[in-house]
Amino acid sequence: MEYTVQKLSRLAGVSTRTLRYYDEIEILKPARINSSGYRIYGEVEVDRLQQILFYRELGVSLENIRMIITKPTFDGKIALREHRSKLIEKRKQLDLLIANVDQTIAQTEGRIKMTDAEKFEGFKQKMISDNDKKYGKEIREKYGEEQVKKSNQKLKNMTEEEYKEVTSLEHEVIEALAKAFKTGDPASEIAQKAAELHKQWLSYYWSDYSKEAHVGLANMYVEDERFRAYYDKRQPGTAEFLREAILIYTGME
Repeated sequence: MEYTVQKLSRLAGVSTRTLRYYDEIEILKPARINSSGYRIYGEVEVDRLQQILFYRELGVSLENIRMIITKPTFDGKIALREHRSKLIEKRKQLDLLIANVDQTIAQTEGRIKMTDAEKFEGFKQKMISDNDKKYGKEIREKYGEEQVKKSNQKLKNMTEEEYKEVTSLEHEVIEALAKAFKTGDPASEIAQKAAELHKQWLSYYWSDYSKEAHVGLANMYVEDERFRAYYDKRQPGTAEFLREAILIYTGME
């Protein structure tokens, strides 16, 4: 069956503007343009749109989706299995949060008593899942599956106090980095403080700290667009500035 932009828009629940934009960025081209100048989409395009929407639901950027689905080695069947696996993981995460809310309600009603660890179990699992969704592939390639497992286990074992500390520390890193960036000097006192805070933050996740690994992560912040976007969202160039500060901090310039 074939669809115009209007019909495909209604079928998929996306706007016609979105479909035209997907055409412009060459992530979803129509099968053909008819004699009246209308975009016409066929079964292949419908399947591709479904894949795009699956990836979008999982938080993948359009640029990364374009890179994935336009590769000659892209296999739709394999991709669907991967989508299913990630959606099941997402469901587990939501089920855990719902159970956590139910327990908290029960505690407020005096029916049960929650341990401090139980109060934060859902949030810590969400943090693990979110990080894995965003950066898991790159982290595994760089540090290996075993290191990822150790890091995740360390996060799961965090006490309530440690969880609060690491959350607060992340904000401290960002604030110190923003102030340091204004100086333009990665060797400045505030820049080196940001690097030290960053080390402290990492220590909550890594079982072992090394200068080499710290620098390797800083390089990834610059080389990978998702890491770079996180640090550059306030001011472009911040990720690179942090890398330079870390190189100076570790003495590995």
